[in-house]
Amino acid sequence: MSETGIIRDETGTQSLIGYVVDVSAKDGKGRCWLDIGPQHTNRHKALHGGIITCLLDNASGTTGSLTVDDTGKAPFLTISMNTHYLAPAFKGRVTATGRVTGGGKSLLFIDAELVDEEGRVIATSSGVFKRVPQERLA
Repeated sequence: MSETGIIRDETGTQSLIGYVVDVSAKDGKGRCWLDIGPQHTNRHKALHGGIITCLLDNASGTTGSLTVDDTGKAPFLTISMNTHYLAPAFKGRVTATGRVTGGGKSLLFIDAELVDEEGRVIATSSGVFKRVPQERLA
C-alpha cells in the first residue's frame, strides 16, 4: 500500500486490469475505481461487462473485509452475485462502492453500485460473501 488506504497491484488480476482498491474513506464501504482505457472496452467501445462485474465484486469483497479489518485485506469469498447493467460507460473513471445490507458472522449480504464521474449509475450488484477462516490461510 503506497498511499494510506489505497491498494494497488496486490493481486495478478488487479495488476492486469489496473483497478485500484480504496479503503481510505473510513465509512465501512469498500471502493474500487478504474480509469477506462481501450484495453477495458468491448467491440462497441463501452466498458466490458466482465470488468464491470469484477469491480463490483472487488468493492463488495473489500466491504466485507472492512467489517473485520480496517485495512480491507481480510479475505472474503463470493458465494453468489447478481449484476444488473444499466448504462454504458465509455471513458473516464468509474467507481464501485459496496454496502453491507445484512448477514451474520460468516456470511454477509452486500450490494454494490458502479458510477461514472457524473454520478450516473452504470451497474449494480447484490451478493452473498463468506469470510475465510484464518486457519484456512495457513
